[in-house]
Amino acid sequence: MNLVQRVQDILLRPKATWPQIEREPASVGSLYTEYLVVLAAISSICSFIGLSIVGVGMMGVQIRMPFVSGLVNMVVGFVLTLGAVYVLALIADALAPSFQGRRDPLAALKLVAYASTAGLLGGVFGILPALAPLGLLAALYSAYLLYLGLPVMMKCPPEKSLAYTAVLIVCGIVLGVVVGTVASLLMPGPRMGIAGAPAPGGNVTLNLPGGEVKIDTAKLEEAARRMEEAGRRAQQAQAAASDPAAAPATLKGLLPATLGGLPQVSVETQGGQVAGFAGSAARARYEQGEQRIELSITDLGGVAGIAAAAFAAATVERETADRVERSYRQGARGIKEEAAKDGSHAEMTVLLANGVAVEARGERTDLAGLKRALEGLGLDRIEALKRPEKS
Repeated sequence: MNLVQRVQDILLRPKATWPQIEREPASVGSLYTEYLVVLAAISSICSFIGLSIVGVGMMGVQIRMPFVSGLVNMVVGFVLTLGAVYVLALIADALAPSFQGRRDPLAALKLVAYASTAGLLGGVFGILPALAPLGLLAALYSAYLLYLGLPVMMKCPPEKSLAYTAVLIVCGIVLGVVVGTVASLLMPGPRMGIAGAPAPGGNVTLNLPGGEVKIDTAKLEEAARRMEEAGRRAQQAQAAASDPAAAPATLKGLLPATLGGLPQVSVETQGGQVAGFAGSAARARYEQGEQRIELSITDLGGVAGIAAAAFAAATVERETADRVERSYRQGARGIKEEAAKDGSHAEMTVLLANGVAVEARGERTDLAGLKRALEGLGLDRIEALKRPEKS
């Protein structure tokens, strides 16, 4: 199946495309790995870029979701989206006899998967959070696709399709509320502008006040491929399938007694799983007088490859009168920097090649000082960290 052609056909020629979908062979695995994970990945990555890299502007205050929290939000949303499609397909199958249709679990999954195309692609608006409400229009078109597909896939009489669609929309809304609630329980406790025209080489440039955000659209497909493994894990619903993370005690041993000349005043560790993905973290605070650095080392475990894909999808170069910000790749590492020009505050995140994220936030510390502190930490040593074998 040509994914791009199928997307075009279902969006532009749905009446002719549904009979073709009904006839072609498929399986749960092929529907997920060849179609759903790609669209869900694009939507999730765009949301991550919008919330953690571009940011949201409110009443003059710029808000961004912290980098690691943004990654967790991305993966949780991705996994729950895949699960929600499957659950809604089960509901569509169970309701078929009530509308004089025929029960067929695979046909129901094909119906919901392809009808979701418009809604999932509407997630692209998440790159600019201010435009995210436009995704509602895409979701409405998905409802229309569902309406057209029901008589073909579930064999209900055409006159029953409208009521069938209405019931599934209500179920979908309720399911969305449940998914949102679950996502909020799993989650650990900005500047806006308008999109510019596509740049040469398949890039999209967002022209923002004080700088640009460049999205490499070609890399979104690569990012989606990296997320296929996460899709397989979601299908299997086995937490044991996730890549293991280093033990919190191991990460704690990487935290130095002093950092940038500041003594350690507190330390904490955390480990566990989110949506079946293992992760662990160790955090420490270093203080002396008014100067403070907060350091965290997080092993992203099964999220590592997804995080690298998301980091590769966008770069940022932004400067205002009082702040500078950069997000870029340096070899196999992803780096995000943000600092006040007066040296009062600096933040730096380094995503290492082995999937360990090192974050530092400094008060009364400039970016150069924060970089020196991280260099003294020994990033090469952390990058050589080996994860435990799967049991």
